[in-house]
Amino acid sequence: MRIIGNLRRLPLWRRLPLWLALMAVLIAALLIAVPLTAAQTPDTSQIAQTTADNNSADSGMELQPVFNEYRGIKIGMTADEVRKRVDKLRDKGEKQDFFVLSDAETAQVFYDKDGKVRAISIDYMGKGSDPPMPAEVLGEEIQPKSDGSIYGLKRYPTAGFWIAYNRTAGDDPTVTITMQKVAVPMSN
Repeated sequence: MRIIGNLRRLPLWRRLPLWLALMAVLIAALLIAVPLTAAQTPDTSQIAQTTADNNSADSGMELQPVFNEYRGIKIGMTADEVRKRVDKLRDKGEKQDFFVLSDAETAQVFYDKDGKVRAISIDYMGKGSDPPMPAEVLGEEIQPKSDGSIYGLKRYPTAGFWIAYNRTAGDDPTVTITMQKVAVPMSN
């Protein structure tokens, strides 16, 4: 506070260069900080490329999903059908069931208002979980990022769902595979 008090005693012509120098330092800090934060945004090039490849009009026909069920569970099945196919139901609900298949594999099944499967999310946790590879889920290899993480997404409008593959970085990764029903646009 003493410095500020001393600055106030200086005539304006002497304070102006100090104020300009302070503003220059603040602007320089902003010019350095903004590009650094922009560099931390996620790389969406793989997502955009996968989406563009998947929606390509040049192919003449839509690709069919490679991975279209999990342990016999498919999008559109009823909750009763799901519960008959898979044991180890941990939590049962009207809108969601949670299955613990092992210490390294869990699954969540989400239901719509009619009690039919609208989404399936599977987690494989750790080295011994033996998750499927990206090609087994998306139909193509996905190049891992420098930290080892992987993300890919494919849409299958004719099949009525999209599927995503996500592997976290590190030596003990978690792989999440998500299938979700595509929302049908309302007609006018």
